[in-house]
Order: sequence, then structure tokens, then C-alpha cells
Amino acid sequence: MDFVNFTPIREIDVTSSDSIEKVRVMSNRDLEQEVHLALNKTLCIIMGGGAGSRLFPLTKDRSKPAVPLGGKYRLVDIPISNCINSELRRIYVLTQFNSASLHRHITSAYKFDRFSDSVVEILAAQQTPDSNLWYQGTADAVRQNLRYFTNERYKYFLILSGDQLYRMDYRQLMREHLDTNAELTIATIPVEREPAKSFGIMLTDDDGRIKRFDEKPKDPSTLNELKMSENRLVENNLPEDAERYLASMGIYLFNRDTMLEALDNEHIDFGKDIIPSTIDRKAVQSFIFQGYWEDIGTIRSFYEANLNLTDVVPSYNFFDHSAPIYTHARFMPASKVNNAQIKNAIISDGCIINKSNISRCVVGVRSIIGEGSTIANTVIMGADHFEDEAAEKIEGHPPLGIGAGCDINGAIIDKNARIGNRVRISPEGKAENLDAENFYIRDGIVVIPKGAVIPNDSWI
Repeated sequence: MDFVNFTPIREIDVTSSDSIEKVRVMSNRDLEQEVHLALNKTLCIIMGGGAGSRLFPLTKDRSKPAVPLGGKYRLVDIPISNCINSELRRIYVLTQFNSASLHRHITSAYKFDRFSDSVVEILAAQQTPDSNLWYQGTADAVRQNLRYFTNERYKYFLILSGDQLYRMDYRQLMREHLDTNAELTIATIPVEREPAKSFGIMLTDDDGRIKRFDEKPKDPSTLNELKMSENRLVENNLPEDAERYLASMGIYLFNRDTMLEALDNEHIDFGKDIIPSTIDRKAVQSFIFQGYWEDIGTIRSFYEANLNLTDVVPSYNFFDHSAPIYTHARFMPASKVNNAQIKNAIISDGCIINKSNISRCVVGVRSIIGEGSTIANTVIMGADHFEDEAAEKIEGHPPLGIGAGCDINGAIIDKNARIGNRVRISPEGKAENLDAENFYIRDGIVVIPKGAVIPNDSWI
């Protein structure tokens, strides 16, 4: 056989600095390609939560992921948008309580090209030949739907929470997962000693491999044992004398076989049951996240996360156009402000704000605020529709929105509330938690429930 124009492959001198750099670039390129291929084989599962009792009364008529956020969004928009921005477009949302409004929102907001396999779909609890029970916990919810998840080509499963406010590029999580040959990677966030008592805390070695998990540790000696090492602190640009603990964010990236094995039992919860048992048997890696993250599980955390958005430089930025937050597109007029004084506020679409004083407020879509009202430190969720003439004529019912001459401070006004003229609302001098006929107090915040009617001259 004749070899024509044959040129032998030159051997690379791996001892030279130039060659080492070439090998590193090739290795990084190969890893990025591997990450891209892995993302195409990943299914995202968003946990819609249970009854959401800690967010009651906001969850009285809706599921937790459907709770409005930031004037125009829903809580579920955060993880879905993170997925879309991370090139992950096969998403299931698991829920079982009050899922009608969530279903409407997702159906109207997330419509992909019909020629792609992108999907955002709700899986509500249902009776099947295998089970007639409600979801008993996060792990049980995934287990009951395995027949939908495993009949496709997915090699990885990303488990997410539906009630957290953060922005994460899950491609970085996948990169860490592949680079360390992990079978399960858990997103963690460094927290200080006192908050650590309320989270599941991970202890890792210097390579990031998780060796121990403690749920809500409160014993001082246990906390001392769980502190991040100096090496881990320095690697993550934290002061080496800082006292930090790695708290689980409830974000899990499983290999397919690892998840199936982990769920082959009767354990009902990922955090309490699945994760501790998997750490003992599998290669479990910690992915450290250091951005803004808020677990919106209580009325107080929901309230503060919303009002934080009104700061001049908020901790969470909805104006990041490189990773936008998507939601239901509405075709409404721009908001109209008639001689009002507004300081540090978010004003959503379709609002009419008459001569009033608004300070540190989130004003939701289609909000109407009457003349002479003073509103501070309040989350107003707005309305699902504009007022029509027939509704205004209902005897004893004020129009949708907030009337004239009102004074409101430290409150959450849920959607479609009708607040009359000269109404006073404040938690001052009241119990920390209270149930009344047409309002609630939770964590020291007055909550006017969805569709509530507050007559003229009421004092709350």
C-alpha cells in the first residue's frame, strides 16, 4: 500500500507551559461540549409544594408557586425562567393544592415552538392503579410520577423548589456535576451560625465531596463540627476566619440511576430522608452558590423580599436582561399617575394612581389608588381584571382597588380587594398573629385576602 502525502502527528511536549495551556483549553472545550449534551438529556422537576400553610392566606385560593411576586410575576416564574436561561426547556411542575390558577398561568405564559420538544407542564396529584394517595412529600411526589419521567431519554434530573427567589445558571451546576464525576450534586449557600439552625447543613471535604448532613442543627458542639474549613472559605473568596456553614438550597441534580435507586423505598422527603441516605452510599458533591437567594416560605419573608425590590439597588435585580424573568404577557395600557408623590416604588402595568402619597410599595397590575391616600411599606397585588360598570353598582361594595383618603402601612393587599374610602390599615398595637372576618395578621403584617371587601371608614 502506498501512503501519499502522509504527515505523522506531532507529539505534544506536555512539560512545556504552552502545551499545558493547549491541553487545558482542549479539556475545557471538551467539558463545555459535554455540558451542552448533558443539558439536552436533563429533565427539570419543580416542586409545587403542599398546602403552603405558612403562606396562608395568600395560598387560600391558589397554590404556593402561583402567589404573585414583584407586581407582575408569579413565584413559579423564577425557577422556570432560570431553566429557560440555562438552556433547559423540558420542565414539569408538581402540585396538588389549588392548581387551577397555576395551570392557567403556565398555559398562557409558556408556549414554545410546536416543532421542538420544549414543554412546561403541570402534574397534579392523581389516583392511579399504583396509588390513591396525595403526595406525602417531595420525594413521594417524584416517585408517583416516575412513569412520566423515565419513559424518555433523560439521563439527569434537576429537582427545584417552586418558592425561592434567586437567579442561577444551572449550566454551572451541571459543569460541576460532570467535572467531579458526581452521582448527585446539591446546591448549597454559605450562611452564618444563627441562620444555619434553620437549614439542612452539609459538611464537605476540601474537594467539595459531602461527608455529612444535619437537619436544622441547634446543638453548639454540632455546629462547631459543621463549619466550613479554612481551605473551603479561601477557595470561595470568604475570610478564612469567617464562621460559615453550607446550607442546602433544596436544588438537587441526580444521575438517572442514582435517583431511581434513591427512590426505591418508602421515604417521602428529599431533605429529611433521601439526601442523608444517599450521602452514605454515593458520590455526592456540593455546588456552592454565593448570589442572592431567599426562601419565600413565610408571610414575613414574602413581604420583605417584595419590598426589597423597591430599594435603589435591590438585592435581586429584575432588570438583568442577560437572564430575564419570563411571565404571562399582558396587553394593558401604561400606568397613569395623576399628581401623586411616589418614593421607592414599583408600579406595574395598567394602574391609575390619583393624587396620593406612595412610599416603599409594590403596586401590582391594574391597581387603582384613590385621591388623598397615604400608602407605605405595602405590597399591593392589583387585580385580575379592570372594574366594569355592573360591578360598581353592587350595593355596599366599593370599586376594585383602594379608595380615597385611606392610610395603609405594613400590609399585603391581595388581588381583587375592594377597599373603601377613609380606611385605616396597620398592624400597630395588634397581635403578631390574628384571624378576623375580612383580614389576617401574620408575622406582624396585615394581610387583606383575595377578593376581600373593606367598607368605608373601616379601621383595621
